[in-house]
Amino acid sequence: MKILATYNLKGGVGKTSTAVNLAYLAAREGYRTLLWDLDPQGSATFCFRVKPKLRGGIQALRRHRRSLDDAVKATDFEGLDLIPADFSFREFDQVFSDTKKPSKQLLKLLFPIAREYDLLIIDCAPSISLVSENIFYAADALLIPLIPTTFSVRTFYQILDYFNKAPSRHLQLLPFFSMYDNNRQLHREISARLPKEFKGVMSTAIPYAKNVELMGLQRAPVGSFAPYSKSAKAYERLWTEIQEKALQDL
Repeated sequence: MKILATYNLKGGVGKTSTAVNLAYLAAREGYRTLLWDLDPQGSATFCFRVKPKLRGGIQALRRHRRSLDDAVKATDFEGLDLIPADFSFREFDQVFSDTKKPSKQLLKLLFPIAREYDLLIIDCAPSISLVSENIFYAADALLIPLIPTTFSVRTFYQILDYFNKAPSRHLQLLPFFSMYDNNRQLHREISARLPKEFKGVMSTAIPYAKNVELMGLQRAPVGSFAPYSKSAKAYERLWTEIQEKALQDL
């Protein structure tokens, strides 16, 4: 099972919309796909019309009274399952900090279901914490949405600085521009400059678009209700690029 995570220290940059749309596209192509909403806000869970409830919460997983498989819910889309957000996920750091290998607990939780899926996509909370360290250890690639603004790029360099100090040999960093507006000069300038400074920036940019905002009202991926829109086509291009860069052997 390959693991991708949508991650950024900064909130409101398009992590959840990316996770939801990529999971939808992966399942549409026939991959057995699981989306884990690890953000206690539960936006991905809301989008798929699933109630955010894990009986016993994170403590039940910690004490092995339940396995992660008990938390998996089906969505309305064939081949796409969801582990819904649960407010107890905010206690992940506290619950697992006293274990022998605290940064490997997420991978241990995933072990019983790893053979049931081809791809796991994790929607992360905007933080650096023990949860983040677990995700960095478990994931094959981090998808980092960046709005082409000064503050967003500054946050990206903070992420790079973190990984320079705590390198992970296997983890790919795949930043891409999100909420891009070609009518804004700053967006054009940053989107032209950053790929020269960091060679890993992906070529696909997700546009600032009404259809992405409508996901909250439609409670569905863009491709399911506006398949021919610019945003849906952009997510398709992004998915293709991710497959080429990070999922060649899937």
